[in-house]
Amino acid sequence: MIKLFARQRILFALAAVLFSACVSTLNISEDLSPAELIQRAQEASDKNRFNTALRYYNVLHERNRNNIDLVITAEYEIANIHYKQKKYQQARQEFYAVLEYYNTPDQVLLPQHFKRLAQIGIDKIDEIEKRRSVLK
Repeated sequence: MIKLFARQRILFALAAVLFSACVSTLNISEDLSPAELIQRAQEASDKNRFNTALRYYNVLHERNRNNIDLVITAEYEIANIHYKQKKYQQARQEFYAVLEYYNTPDQVLLPQHFKRLAQIGIDKIDEIEKRRSVLK
């Protein structure tokens, strides 16, 4: 019985190492356009491959620092993935960071749907935390 348990632990550890190696070695071509990065990130997210999706959105963010629309897109989507992963405190902070972009005189030039979506994300987290506190 102990040998079987030890084997299972070894196999689990090996699978974890292989999985993390696959994610960390994800090669993202320099030739991918922002739209292609977003598409691949969304496809990964739809398959619950959140680490891969996060990698694509981080690359989108890194490569497009001078394009505020793409920066906001990447930051919102990263926050949304953290929300899906139930990392609510991290997601809340990231949603608030997105909302900060809209506290400027140039806010009318920004994509307005991310402002609404970030606020919806915060409201959902508030509701989840409210329900949790009632259940305690």
